[in-house]
Amino acid sequence: MDNLIKRQFWLRAIARAWEHRSIIWLSGVRRTGKTSLAKTLDSVEYFDCELPKTRRVMDDPEEFLASLKGKRIILDEIHRLRTPAELLKIAADHYPGVRILATGSSTLSASRQFKDTLTGRKTVIRLSPLCAADLADFKKTDLKHRFFRGGLPPFFLAKELPEPDFQEWMDDYWAKDIQELFRLERRHSFQRFLELLLARSGGIFEAAKFALDCDASRTTLVNYLRILEDTFVVQVIRPFSSHKPTEIVSAPKVYGFDTGFVCYYRGWHQLRDDDMGSLWEHYVLNEMHAGLQTRDFHYWRDKRGHEIDFVFQKRGGDPIAIECKWRADGFAPANLKAFRRAYAKGDNFVVSHDIDRPFSRRYDDVSVVFVSLTDLMAKLSCGNRTASGRRSEGPRKDA
Repeated sequence: MDNLIKRQFWLRAIARAWEHRSIIWLSGVRRTGKTSLAKTLDSVEYFDCELPKTRRVMDDPEEFLASLKGKRIILDEIHRLRTPAELLKIAADHYPGVRILATGSSTLSASRQFKDTLTGRKTVIRLSPLCAADLADFKKTDLKHRFFRGGLPPFFLAKELPEPDFQEWMDDYWAKDIQELFRLERRHSFQRFLELLLARSGGIFEAAKFALDCDASRTTLVNYLRILEDTFVVQVIRPFSSHKPTEIVSAPKVYGFDTGFVCYYRGWHQLRDDDMGSLWEHYVLNEMHAGLQTRDFHYWRDKRGHEIDFVFQKRGGDPIAIECKWRADGFAPANLKAFRRAYAKGDNFVVSHDIDRPFSRRYDDVSVVFVSLTDLMAKLSCGNRTASGRRSEGPRKDA
């Protein structure tokens, strides 16, 4: 374990979560580093549920848990157990002195039985691809490298771009995640759909435009999209609206989970300046997922083509408008002005990589604050509990 990199942002999140509940479900897509993160925790006992001998020890959950009173334990790959939700329920209800961090397939957390059994008993931490704090821990802060390689640690750290690993990841995702829970039959249609979503990541989703390429009906593609969203491989961003006749109210935007996969399926072999804006938008979304531990983001668009990248609204608060620009001087105020004509109250942020200190600009009656990504997260997290331990109104402890 000594050679594993300690991801301090997430270790703090785990420590804070254990202060409130005894069960943590550490979720995330495959190869985000859940096992490696768990192994960097201090003073824990590690159990690999992939091993038959480990599963035999847990055949009697009560005896197993009774032997661990007062300890902190890792149950890695817990989906390999016959009844993983039952073990965690017994632990939460009868052995609260045992602190458990459980990891497993994203399909397990997507199942209704798992959700229903552990409602109110667990804290969910969703491990994202590498965020800004992780880059500092990995001592590789070049954003172009992060964008092109993506945020899965093995891909990010490889000496050369591991192109075959992208397809291997897709094959494993189909075989070990999709087939185990959803039992889909048409692998080609499903994988082709995912590849196209990644290539067109960040665009407005219209199922009819994918149907011919994927040889699938609109209904089938909508079901595929739900599965991809449930397993965190895509983020579906729905429109923010009050059903005004001038607004887009139903068509969602779909973002791939990782910039490396986006670059790979777009066929990019190197990044041009023109590519950075789209990838920066993906990276900002990833940072908000990590820091706020919620997927409750929207975008806004009217029928005249004005668009706001992200809209975030805290419970009971005014809508916060977030525009992502790789360079601050690329910002034009027309979209924000249109948004604020419809929704007058709320903060307006432009987040760019080339800003060191926040500054404000006024465009007629619209005030805009220009921020770095770090400053944006501090402002969005103000008064909230985030993954780093601060208070948050957005995510529930149980999901």
